[in-house]
Amino acid sequence: MSRPLLIGPFTQLLPMTGLPLKGALKDEQLPIIQNGGILVSEGKILKVGVFDELKSDEVDIHPIEGAQVCLPGFVDSHTHICFGGTRARDYAYRNAGKTYLEIAKAGGGIWDTVTQTRKASQEELVEGIISRSKKHLKNGVTTIEVKSGYGLSVDEELKMLRAIKQANETSNVTLVPTCLAAHMKPKDWSQDKDYLDVIINELFPIIKTENLAHRVDAFVEESAFSPGEIKPYFQKAKEMGFDITVHADQFTAGGSQVAVDFDAVSADHLEASTEKEIQLLAKSNTIATALPGASIGLGCAYTPARKILDAGGALSIASDHNPGSAPMGDLLTQASILGTFEKLSNTEVLAGITSRAAAALRLTDRGKLETGAQADFVIFPTDNYQEVTYHQGQLKPSEVWKKGTPIH
Repeated sequence: MSRPLLIGPFTQLLPMTGLPLKGALKDEQLPIIQNGGILVSEGKILKVGVFDELKSDEVDIHPIEGAQVCLPGFVDSHTHICFGGTRARDYAYRNAGKTYLEIAKAGGGIWDTVTQTRKASQEELVEGIISRSKKHLKNGVTTIEVKSGYGLSVDEELKMLRAIKQANETSNVTLVPTCLAAHMKPKDWSQDKDYLDVIINELFPIIKTENLAHRVDAFVEESAFSPGEIKPYFQKAKEMGFDITVHADQFTAGGSQVAVDFDAVSADHLEASTEKEIQLLAKSNTIATALPGASIGLGCAYTPARKILDAGGALSIASDHNPGSAPMGDLLTQASILGTFEKLSNTEVLAGITSRAAAALRLTDRGKLETGAQADFVIFPTDNYQEVTYHQGQLKPSEVWKKGTPIH
């Protein structure tokens, strides 16, 4: 067994510990360790504290030179980075004033990505996932949730989920797969059997057998699946042991009620949530996930993050990285911009992409720098943590560590 490794000293080390999961956070609550260090062994954190107090003859030292700030590795709790093709034309059309319906009639929209993803081989999907994961990694993201949902048939959804699993075996980033077979109703579905029943009876058992995902998502919206349609689907998913998450209240309200009814881990989007939905989520165990990348990409309102926090809700912030509505895929930039528009404290923004984002994936071993956690952390070349959000994602990490190893 190798000797423990002490990394440091950091000008400031932000462990993101001791913060409540729910409610507003003031910057005065943020724990900051001056001249901090992290003691790691076999990919796990042994101890976090003042560097000089952790030094001993029993440890090796990895010196950190100059002014540096250390944070937990970022967690992106909602992405669609498994896809084929591009939707650059959609973006141009949208900015030129075309409506969603007009874009769809011109061959764009989600179905365009479904068509291109179906044409892609599993290996091509794997290459795309790894390429996008590397981009996230360079920006400090060490754990990424990845959804299926551009297959919309048993075979094609399996191809996507198997690609995510294969990419996870070779990627330096942890990928958390989610089955989003209920993304929209397939345009080419002509069988007598109901699509959702086929997914339940044919796809879910294979997902369980091959251990392809532990999470099931659905888009609850007028253009996708109604609350009434999706409830039996979620009921069966819960009975089979899947965690539930919901694309909720993006354009119309209703999905957050479904999320709370099924004790979903998270309700994501929420741009259309009213005071009723905000209070509903705040009183529940469901984490509200803001997706500012979609608001930027679509030119629409942001998730009411300030109201959710002030009501006592838990807020995660994710990139929604996808080829259509959120092509940027830069979590820190989006979170920083959301903070500006929604008047979020630095602590609320950083918790939203670390500790609270990990909770949105039910991951208890990351998002914080504490004994027993994975040694996932990101280092920024500055002596003041406020610079991280101040530069809105343009201050890039000097180092990214995963399981106690520098990987960028």
